[in-house]
Amino acid sequence: MQKIKNIAVIAHVDHGKTTLVDGLLQQSGTFRENQHVDERAMDTNDIEKERGITILSKNTAIHYKDYKINIIDTPGHADFGGEVERVLKMVDSVLLLVDAQEGVMPQTKFVVKKALELGHRPIVVVNKIDKPGSEPDRVVDEVFDLFDAMGANEDQLEFPVVYAAARDGYAKLNLEDENKDLTPLFETILSEVPEPKGSVDNPTQLQVFTLDTDPFIGRIGISRIFNGKIKRGDNLTLVKANGETANGRVTKLIGFRGLERIEIDEAEAGDIVAVAGFGTIDIGDTLCDPNHIEALDPLHIEEPTLSVMMSVNDSPLAGTEGKHVTGNKIRERLLKEAETNIAMKAEDAGEGKFRVSGRGELQITILAENMRREGFEFSLSRPEVIVKVEDGVKLEPFEFVVVDVPDNYSGAVIEKLGKRKAEMKSMAPMSDGYTRIEFEIPARGLIGYRGEFLTDTKGEGIINSSFLEYRPFNGTHHTRVPGALVSMENGAAAGFAIFNLQERGRMFIKPQDKLYVGMIVGEHARPNDLDVNPIKGKAQSNVRSSGADEAIKLVPPADMNLEKALEWIEDDELLEITPLHIRIRKKILNPGERKRKTPKKK
Repeated sequence: MQKIKNIAVIAHVDHGKTTLVDGLLQQSGTFRENQHVDERAMDTNDIEKERGITILSKNTAIHYKDYKINIIDTPGHADFGGEVERVLKMVDSVLLLVDAQEGVMPQTKFVVKKALELGHRPIVVVNKIDKPGSEPDRVVDEVFDLFDAMGANEDQLEFPVVYAAARDGYAKLNLEDENKDLTPLFETILSEVPEPKGSVDNPTQLQVFTLDTDPFIGRIGISRIFNGKIKRGDNLTLVKANGETANGRVTKLIGFRGLERIEIDEAEAGDIVAVAGFGTIDIGDTLCDPNHIEALDPLHIEEPTLSVMMSVNDSPLAGTEGKHVTGNKIRERLLKEAETNIAMKAEDAGEGKFRVSGRGELQITILAENMRREGFEFSLSRPEVIVKVEDGVKLEPFEFVVVDVPDNYSGAVIEKLGKRKAEMKSMAPMSDGYTRIEFEIPARGLIGYRGEFLTDTKGEGIINSSFLEYRPFNGTHHTRVPGALVSMENGAAAGFAIFNLQERGRMFIKPQDKLYVGMIVGEHARPNDLDVNPIKGKAQSNVRSSGADEAIKLVPPADMNLEKALEWIEDDELLEITPLHIRIRKKILNPGERKRKTPKKK
C-alpha cells in the first residue's frame, strides 16, 4: 500500500505559495537535472503568468523518501475564494503561508476560518524571513491570536511553525539555524500531516473537486479517493448533488507527478487522481461502487456577491474587430465558464443580455479579459452588488478591508472611505513609517475606489478586502464626482481637437482613434457631462501667419485598462470590449434622447 500525504498551500495573495511549491518540486528531485522549468511553474494560464497571481487551484505530486505528497496550490485573492473552499475538503492538512513582514491579512483570515472549520491543524510557514523589515516572532503571535479568535481547539493552537525564504529555497525550524534547503519543511510535512482516513477494503468512493476538459476524451473529474480502490475499466455509479444517478465506465485513469499527468492502471484510498468516462460529471459529484451507492456530502460554496450585465455589442463599430459577436456564442462561452468555475453564475436576461455574478470585480474582469483574447466582442455594465431580502429586511454584502498606507496619507484614506459608509475598526503603526487601518464597509462602497486609493497614496498604499457577511442595507450609493466628455461626432480623432480639449479634463483617446456619437473620450474636470467635438481639424486658410505652424503638445492619454474602466463607469455607461480595444460609451448614444431620459445630477 502506498504511503500518501495530502496538503493544500493556502495564504493571502502574494505571500509566496506558488514559489514555495516550485521549491518543493525542485528539491524533491521531481525534475530531471537538465529539464528547463519556468519560474512559478504552477501558474500555467497566460494571465497568471503576466500578473504573477494564481487564479485556478492546481495539483501536483512529489515523491520524498517513500512517501507520495499530493500538493494543491490555491489562489490567494479573495475573488477566487470558491477555488479554495472546495479544495480544503480534499486534503488532510494545510500549509498556511504568512509573510514575515505583512503578517496576517484579510484573505489569511478567510482561508484559516475554512481550514479550522474542517478540523485541519495547519502547519504555519512564516515566509520571506530574508526581507529587511521581517518580524517573524510578531507574525507567529498574530497567527496564534487569529486562531484563538476563530475558535480553534487546543490541538489546532499547538501548531508547528517553520521559517522559510521560498525564493531562496531554504527552511528552518529555529531562526538561529543555518540556511540550507527545504528539508525541515519536508520532514515537518511527513511528521505533522495525518494519514488519509478511509480504507482500501471499503466500497469505492471518490469526490470530484475540480473539472478539466480534453478535446479527445471529454470531461475529466479531478477527484480524491476517500475509500476503496479504482481501476481503469471499472464500472462506477455517478451520484449528482440533486440525488440523480448515472452508470458509467472509467475509460482513463490519470495520476500526477510533478507538472506531468501520467496514465495509471489503478489507485487506492487517499490518493488524488483524474477520472474520464463520465459525460455529465460535475464538481461535488460522488463516484461510487454500483453495489454500495452512498454519496458524500455535497460541497458548499458561498454565493456570489457582485454582478454585471454582459450584452451583445451594439455600438456603431460592432463586429469590425471581433470573431465571436452573437448572443449565442456569448451564451455558449458563459455556460462553459460556469461548468468549471462554480463560484460564478451566468443567467439569460433576454435580448442578448446575460447577468454574470461572481465574488468580485477581479473575477469578472479576468473572465472578460480571457474572452476578448479568444476573439469575443461584447459590452459590460457597471458592477452591482447582489442584494438579498430575508424576513422582509433588505440585506447587502459587507467587506472587511485592510489598508497599509504611508503615515502622511492615512487622513485622506479615512476621509474617502468614511464618505463611502466605511466604519474604522482599528488603526496601528507598522514598521517603515506605514500605518495599518482596518475597516468594515458595504461592498458597494468599494466599487470604483481602488483607482482613487492609488492616486491618494501616490501608488504606495496596499488595499485588500474579503467578504464579511450580509447586513441590513446601508443607505445611498456613492457615485463618481467628475462628469464625462462625450463625442458628438463620428470619425477619427484629430490631434488639434484633442489639444484644445485637454484643458477640459483627462483624455482617454489619441489622434486617429475611431470615434462615434455617444462614445466617452475623456473625464470632465467638472461634475457635469459635456458633449464635445474631438474630430474637428484646424481651419486652413491661404493667408500665412506667424502662429500657423506652432507644434501642438499632447498629454499622453490615461491608460484605461479593463479594471480601471469598469471601476470608472456609472450606471448610464457601458464598456465596449473587443479583442483590440476597450472603449467607454453612454448606454444611450443619441445626445438629444440621452438628455430627455437621463435625470440631471444634483
